Amino acid sequence: MTSQGFELIYIETHDWDRSLAFWQGLGFKMEFETDHQSGILVAPNGSRIYLAQQSLDDPLAMDLYLGVADAKDVRPDAAVDVVRPFTTTHWGTEVMTVRDPDGRIIRIQAPSEQGEHS
Repeated sequence: MTSQGFELIYIETHDWDRSLAFWQGLGFKMEFETDHQSGILVAPNGSRIYLAQQSLDDPLAMDLYLGVADAKDVRPDAAVDVVRPFTTTHWGTEVMTVRDPDGRIIRIQAPSEQGEHS
């Protein structure tokens, strides 16, 4: 299996305004913003962050997303621990969850055949 590299870093925050200002202070520009304090920021080199505000009651997560062109062509090597096979997301992709040897979760994302969902 060959990925296209890191496609996106998903970062949750308890303070949308401060986090947005932080990432913009590092050179990221808003590419897409939802109406519920989340959106995609892009760095000059094309690196992308999906920033999403969560309730103060919720612990914060951060996920790494590797990109692949087509989920049907992905056949992980035996060294890859597949936690969850590809499933369709509500944002129009297919996502597989794998675990590295140290227990960290990595997501593998491909375009969905069904197109974007809302």
